[in-house]
Amino acid sequence: MGWSVPDRNAIEIRGVRKVFGAGENAVVALDTVSVPIRENEFFTLLGPSGCGKTTLLRLIAGFDYPSAGEILLYGDDIAPLPPFKRPVNTVFQSYALFPHMTVAENIGFGLEMLDRPKAEVKARVAEMLKLVRMEQLANRRTSQISGGQQQRVALARALAPQPKVLLLDEPLSALDYKLRKDMQIELKRLQGETGITFIFVTHDQEEALTMSDRIAVMSAGKILQVGAPRDIYDRPAERFVADFIGESNFLKGEIAGTAGGRATVRLSSGAEIPASLPEGFSPSGAVTIVVRPEHAQLAAANGDASLSGTVENVVYLGTDTHFHLRLDDGSPFIVRRQNSRGGGEGLTQGSRARVLIGADAAQVLKD
Repeated sequence: MGWSVPDRNAIEIRGVRKVFGAGENAVVALDTVSVPIRENEFFTLLGPSGCGKTTLLRLIAGFDYPSAGEILLYGDDIAPLPPFKRPVNTVFQSYALFPHMTVAENIGFGLEMLDRPKAEVKARVAEMLKLVRMEQLANRRTSQISGGQQQRVALARALAPQPKVLLLDEPLSALDYKLRKDMQIELKRLQGETGITFIFVTHDQEEALTMSDRIAVMSAGKILQVGAPRDIYDRPAERFVADFIGESNFLKGEIAGTAGGRATVRLSSGAEIPASLPEGFSPSGAVTIVVRPEHAQLAAANGDASLSGTVENVVYLGTDTHFHLRLDDGSPFIVRRQNSRGGGEGLTQGSRARVLIGADAAQVLKD
């Protein structure tokens, strides 16, 4: 089977189902999932535990087989193939390095198992050491290096055979916060320099937003939304997506009119505000809208506003301040204001305040 003819999509998941067990004990892990993953893309499967993201990764790797559907790699169905016949490598949460081997020996191990010539293995190992910036540690045993360095070795070993696709199953979860942040940037650099399609699994929203070209948000075995990080954050289509990624304010209202992919929503206060609509969605009647805390503004109580309420708590977080309000209809609402030197906040606990919602701040949700 030839892998040399490129196509726009490196991987295509078509109608894939995965059911564990049978009869009354059957558990649907993936429920007719379809998604294209582009060549040279950093693509992330994001969702809570049990949503099916790791199951999908295992199906692409060949560690399990779909109950139905197709998995295509550059147009060829690889679903029936065993892992060793797929040009795909995986980096796991536990790096599974050989502690008695050196860094260089670990990186070259897979190439040796593929019976590559010794000169090629030596040259490729040197190239990988340079790529992950570990030339000085080539002869150090992996039991004698840090967790972050071990992670780099695992990446280098997986990249050494030049797979068409690299699968990463929460490989940063064991690292401390600062190192994890540093490795997020490193992973993105490695993906760009190698040109290999990365498929990354995580439950960490910040991690997904930081690294991804596109994100697929998953829940209960389904993909709810696929898009660039900014689209997923600013324009969530469903309440689960809006709630899972970042902080959100949810408001109830009625559709007063729609035109050109936008709606006018009448809130309980009687104010009418514009809101974006998810693509292909034409709602009527009662709806829920979402407003991110940083997309709303606060002002003193006098004057017109979309909403008004009382400040219940003010939380200073260094870079910004969170104002927790109780709206006049009893709903909670958070406004995030970026801090700057010399600017007095003006509003304190117990203050009456107006909430100003701009023309592009609100989004109607499907559910």
